[in-house]
Amino acid sequence: MTTVLIADDQPMQRFGFRMLLESQDDMTVVGEASNGSEAVRMAGQHHPDVVLMDVRMPGVDGIEATRRIVATGDRTRVIIVTTFDLDEYAYDGLRAGASGFLVKDARPEELLSGIRAVASGDAVVAPSLTRRILDAYVHHLPTTRVASTEDPRLTALTEREREILTVVGQGWTNTEIAERLHLAESTVKTHITRILAKTGARDRVQAVILAHQWHLVTPS
Repeated sequence: MTTVLIADDQPMQRFGFRMLLESQDDMTVVGEASNGSEAVRMAGQHHPDVVLMDVRMPGVDGIEATRRIVATGDRTRVIIVTTFDLDEYAYDGLRAGASGFLVKDARPEELLSGIRAVASGDAVVAPSLTRRILDAYVHHLPTTRVASTEDPRLTALTEREREILTVVGQGWTNTEIAERLHLAESTVKTHITRILAKTGARDRVQAVILAHQWHLVTPS
């Protein structure tokens, strides 16, 4: 059973999420928060698998709440749910440690599959959205190129792992990687697991950030 905490300042939005999640046999809602402070407190109280986190809320916003939840080191993972086109600060969720991003007009099946993916340790960012977010994010990174020899996390990767980290940074899905590199999808998953372990990345989203920080990927 995947446990979910809903954090949104709009009662109707929370109600809609709850109705959808509780229609699933494998999900249960452990609480609702109307602002970031409540989200942090309730996450510490209930230890949910996933928090659906709105960005713009009164008081402590969703980005700061995400940062505080991730900083506890608990198993809880956060999905930022935002009207991305209207919120230019959504990319800050990457730095805060969010495990994924969804827009509020996503289809119900996309939200449900995203929650399941994040609860299992994966990330939930569509390739097109990944590129859009990162194109905004990378403009805030240092412009000086980081040499590969300067970071032991990168040099610890095999040639194949570095290749896969590069295409993950470009927004490729596991299926696309398997098809284009002629690998079994299970092999791709194994490589990604090793990449996360060697780089210390918490999940796929943070691995994408590292690929950009190390300039393995050039923003479009």
